Amino acid sequence: MKIIPIREGLSLKRSIDQGTSMERASVERILEDVRSNGDEAVRRYTKEHDKIEVTQTLVTPEETEQAYQTVDEDTLVIIREAIENIRDFHQRQVEQSWMTTKEDGTILGQKVTALDAVGVYVPGGRAAYPSSILMNVIPAQVAGVKRIVMTSPPQKNGSLDDIVLVTASELGIKEIYKIGGAQAIGALAYGTETIEAVDKIVGPGNIYVALAKQQVFGTVAIDMIAGPSEVAVLADDTANARFIAADLLSQAEHDPLSSAVLVTDNEKLAKEVSKEVTVQLETLPKQEIAEASINDHGAIYIAETFEKAIDAVNELAAEHLELHVKAPWDVLPKIRHAGAIFLGEYSSEPIGDYFAGPNHVLPTNGTARFSSPLSVQDFTKKSSIISYSKQAVQQHGKKISAFARLENLEAHARAVELRLEDDHS
Repeated sequence: MKIIPIREGLSLKRSIDQGTSMERASVERILEDVRSNGDEAVRRYTKEHDKIEVTQTLVTPEETEQAYQTVDEDTLVIIREAIENIRDFHQRQVEQSWMTTKEDGTILGQKVTALDAVGVYVPGGRAAYPSSILMNVIPAQVAGVKRIVMTSPPQKNGSLDDIVLVTASELGIKEIYKIGGAQAIGALAYGTETIEAVDKIVGPGNIYVALAKQQVFGTVAIDMIAGPSEVAVLADDTANARFIAADLLSQAEHDPLSSAVLVTDNEKLAKEVSKEVTVQLETLPKQEIAEASINDHGAIYIAETFEKAIDAVNELAAEHLELHVKAPWDVLPKIRHAGAIFLGEYSSEPIGDYFAGPNHVLPTNGTARFSSPLSVQDFTKKSSIISYSKQAVQQHGKKISAFARLENLEAHARAVELRLEDDHS
């Protein structure tokens, strides 16, 4: 790995491909086609892009039942325990509606309401991602969303992966469609003859899915535009080089565009980690992908002091941040920007990916400076409650109408003043 001293003026941020003009135009064309031609356009693009002709896009109960025949009991136990952990964590995020009253009869409050319908996009085709289902569906269920629709690209045989179907079934998801790409996002956003439109679309995907979500935003809500996965490790001289190398590679194997970065103030550790990454790469099944990621987007940054190393990870605002330090709980208050923070050498990032409970849908590409992990709140909306009594209007009405006239809105002022003149009780 590249070892880079942190100097004044060195930017640790990287630019992420936002799609070419040709890709954006292609996505725009697909979305408009789906909006105009519905199911016919969805099937046509599935045949054109996925090379699969799917006449029945809705997964049948028989397909799910058959999938259970191929999944062993040990796997089911793991999935069910992960579901329990993730659900328990997200239930602690639930917000309640509230009201407050004043002596003059004023009642103010906030009403929390779950969204009516949510679409969950699950990447597929050549690989299966059951964890993506859990992390996107469970907070929606905890929030109280009544209709959850799932779409995923079909495999070459026209079906979805068995573990995907079983995981969805374990969560009680019945409405699952074998479609992917921009056409799936269009179907969820605009609706077709067989797919009713949703209110929000969540879930990761390739550049076409990301661009499609970006373009339908406003018609529906979306979770975020996620970039390639990334991990930053903050380490001091007590850290285990083998552990760090393994964790860096666990992100690098995702994608050639993934980023794996170590920040430390210890040059000896930096050299040990660089050497260990090379050793571990040799036996990694996805060696080519991980090596490309490490070479193109990986780095080991050496800071002059540990405080400057902390400043560097805050500048990175990484999706995942691991603290391989002697006293991680002492360092935690100094961390301002990170999607998820893993404390101590035994809190490896994959634990959060699959099992611990917190959501693994996290802000990427520095957006942890202003964004948060996917949560129950992402599947609710809030309404303000305002109830003024006649007494309250009489007490404050002149001030309110005067405020309206500050903005030259005479009708606003008169609407309040009419009530000051009203003798009806």
